[in-house]
Amino acid sequence: MIITKTPFRMSFFGGGTDIPAYFNEYGGAVLSATFDKYCYVNVRHLPRFFDYTTEVCYSKIERVTSVDAIEHPAVREAMKMLDMHELRITYEADLPARTGLGTSSSFAVGLLNAFHCLKGKYADKRRLADEAICLERTLCNEAGGWQDQIAASFGGLNKITFESGGYDVYPVIVSPERKAKLNDNLLLFFTGFTRFSAELQKDVQSSVKNNIDVLKEMTSLVDVAESVLVDKGADLDDFGRLMDESWKLKKSTSGRISTAAIDSVYEKGKAAGALGGKLLGAGGGGFLLFYVPSDRHEAVRAALGDLLYVPFEFENGGTRVVHYSPETYDVFGSQEK
Repeated sequence: MIITKTPFRMSFFGGGTDIPAYFNEYGGAVLSATFDKYCYVNVRHLPRFFDYTTEVCYSKIERVTSVDAIEHPAVREAMKMLDMHELRITYEADLPARTGLGTSSSFAVGLLNAFHCLKGKYADKRRLADEAICLERTLCNEAGGWQDQIAASFGGLNKITFESGGYDVYPVIVSPERKAKLNDNLLLFFTGFTRFSAELQKDVQSSVKNNIDVLKEMTSLVDVAESVLVDKGADLDDFGRLMDESWKLKKSTSGRISTAAIDSVYEKGKAAGALGGKLLGAGGGGFLLFYVPSDRHEAVRAALGDLLYVPFEFENGGTRVVHYSPETYDVFGSQEK
């Protein structure tokens, strides 16, 4: 039995510039961090006592006699990709799916990590990120960028840069005290709305050509925001002000990024003392992240009292195996047809 633990991510700057249609020509960059909310993937070989050969448990339970019959696209394609058979796969998570935290990509990374481990092989973080990108974007043909898979795999507070056909991950070198202050000044709220990211990403990708200048400006803000973090003499509150600027830019790229209800909540947060913020993920719903100076925390939480507040801490580990029990499995005796 293998259990993997993979963090969710919050993207601060550059979201949308990680789409190949954009960065293959212009380059892109994001500034993001993973935090202490996780998805857990439990994988083991299914004993041969049942009239089905694979069981997948997530928001529903699938029991099938062939891999091709699995409805969950990521599970089906990942099993075919790594030639996996006769499995029981269980998914659990600390936060709900379709909420802008890269949950599907965290699941993809954690699933692939578990598969490699079950085969008795080690896969490094870059390989897991690369395979998760291939799984979601190519094999499952889901629209979207590359940042989620990379963040979930590597973990930590990073600047990720993109260029034609590739990417690089640069940890942001910031003092523990300054990083802790940033963490303390970020307040996360659940709007209660969920949405399918891939549907919104199709709209975003189709409008890339119309938003080149805006995306270039969003890319440039990544370096500005990083400089605020690493420069001990800089005013950390400028990070929040930059978030507000970036959110306005992102909203201008598509009419589906925000809604009247979300705009209303955002303005309530700012009126109560937030310096800036953003809707996490592709847009349309999910979690709102605000930058709020410590003396305004109480006022902002009171103003947004109808929303669920979710405290969090940054994490640095990325995906990891938290339980490993070797199994004896006769692959040649597989029931798969």
